[in-house]
Amino acid sequence: MDMKTKPEAYGELIEPRTLRIQRLLPGPIERVWAYLTDSDLRRKWLAAGAMELMVGAPFELTWRNDELNDPPSKRPDGFPEEHRMQSQITELDPLRKISIAWSNSGDVTFELEPKGKGVLLTVTHRRLPDRATMLKVGAGWHMHLDILVARASGEEPAPFWDGWARLEKDYDRRLPA
Repeated sequence: MDMKTKPEAYGELIEPRTLRIQRLLPGPIERVWAYLTDSDLRRKWLAAGAMELMVGAPFELTWRNDELNDPPSKRPDGFPEEHRMQSQITELDPLRKISIAWSNSGDVTFELEPKGKGVLLTVTHRRLPDRATMLKVGAGWHMHLDILVARASGEEPAPFWDGWARLEKDYDRRLPA
């Protein structure tokens, strides 16, 4: 796989309650790791929140999806301007893997693998409670990772909420009922 070849853009269910999604990012791996672990970089594509890189370390993530684009796209009804989630690092292998438990939302593992001049990022979200959550999470990860690729590539990302609304419908068609 080279930088011109992308993994399947859509996430897939690898177990009944587990979604996996991948993206190929420009390296080096240290830079991609920083986008996962540094609050200032992570807030540009996902959520802010300082974390101590130590297994067992608790931290809080704060999502402000309206701030991912300028100007922001229209937030769907029922979504708050800000979402906070208590988190805890459950596994850590610097520059390769970090796993995080999210209160009431399962757990997420980020794995990095060098691929030529790029880095393959695999995100695995386990213990999704139901199909409705899978649709929201699938569309969310898809858009957040597309924004990460754009930011890491020095490009302007697509509007988050516009893409999320379109992708939630796509995931509804793609994921088993």
